[in-house]
Amino acid sequence: MKLYYSPGACSLSPHIALREAGLNFELVQVDLASKKTASGQDYLEINPAGYVPCLQLDDGRTLTEGPAIVQYVADQVPGKQLAPANGSFERYHLQQWLNFISSELHKSFSPLFNPASSDEWKNAVRQSLNTRLGQVARQLEHAPYLLGDQLSVADIYLFVVLGWSAYVNIDLSPWPSLQAFQGRVGGREAVQSALRAEGLIKVKMPSRGAEAGLGELPQSNERPDLE
Repeated sequence: MKLYYSPGACSLSPHIALREAGLNFELVQVDLASKKTASGQDYLEINPAGYVPCLQLDDGRTLTEGPAIVQYVADQVPGKQLAPANGSFERYHLQQWLNFISSELHKSFSPLFNPASSDEWKNAVRQSLNTRLGQVARQLEHAPYLLGDQLSVADIYLFVVLGWSAYVNIDLSPWPSLQAFQGRVGGREAVQSALRAEGLIKVKMPSRGAEAGLGELPQSNERPDLE
């Protein structure tokens, strides 16, 4: 398998999932501005939408959209328990969280990174994000992970999205459960390996030991590409 990615982007979520699952895969970096891979291949030939992530299977078929990819990855190694069994209520609960993170959190970061966004718009987005972050924080006050005691691909996705907070001056300190969650997930070996592989500085663990986020991006990038 090949995972097409951009450092620090949402493609980090399936990247971590692949490492948690212990699957063999190849990383292919994409320049989202030029739509070219590191080898110069036209990325639009692989994914006409032009964004990451894209997972290309060994038989040439491709799968896009992070929530779909991470569920596919989880289902390849059910023993890792990265997703509940298909058809179970718990699986629909997982999908509920994947959809929530995608629509209510992930997409809200784009205007905050966009220099063309007005301050009024950014303030409105921040208020909405604060409300949604509070919802997630309350969920994590009762269990270490979104579905309970077991890490799932929804937690991996959440970790990546919360990691963008530092880039747009969103302070997670009002939500200790989110800080603890970031530290818990960020300290995992698969997460550390993925960050190193993408050229990101190792997760920074503050002195209080409660929070972790994405490290600094390579100097060629100014921010995580959210596509």
